[in-house]
Amino acid sequence: MPNEIEVLHEVDIVIDEGELVAIVGESGSGKSTLMNIIGALDKPTKGTYIVGKEDVATLSQNELSALRRQRIGFVFQNFNLIGRISARANVEMPMTYASVSRKDRIERAEHLLEIVGMSDRAKHKPNELSGGQKQRTAIARAMANDPDIILADEPTGALDSETGNMVMGIFKDLHKTHGKTVIIVTHSLALADQTDRIITLKDGVVVGERKGKKGRKGKKE
Repeated sequence: MPNEIEVLHEVDIVIDEGELVAIVGESGSGKSTLMNIIGALDKPTKGTYIVGKEDVATLSQNELSALRRQRIGFVFQNFNLIGRISARANVEMPMTYASVSRKDRIERAEHLLEIVGMSDRAKHKPNELSGGQKQRTAIARAMANDPDIILADEPTGALDSETGNMVMGIFKDLHKTHGKTVIIVTHSLALADQTDRIITLKDGVVVGERKGKKGRKGKKE
């Protein structure tokens, strides 16, 4: 089409189940477009994107919604919490859409908030939480429907370095202890270096892959 702009060019990457990966690049490198495709928010205009055994490019809108709801948990830089409800209610929200019973929603939300160290703030609304507490709540919400993949877009971008390291520690735990595939999209090389593998984009092209600090140490961390 005449108004189409090709953002990604011949991108060919494989992310293994249970891997902790960073995708890095400057503004305009194509990170956001790639994130939207990985998260099944957008379809590629050509080519193939496989999640498990499903080709995302062939799915209907309802099937894409189901894929996102069941298999992918999202964490955003600006948290995207609903301000008028409590932290626990925010974590419950994806389970409401998945028709989980109220009793089970509450039990799982409380368990997830415990995992991220937020049990004592479960009844607080987002405006009563610090940035780090908001992001921990957002991570718990991303885990609500027990997805295979956690996709995090600049998850520490709005946090100071100490809080950012704490949040990164939670991602590492979800990867190591809970077996989640964690994909972190970031411009921060320091954050990316804490992963198994770093994929670098420039002008819509993968220009490099290398092991992060965690990958260089192996899986013994």
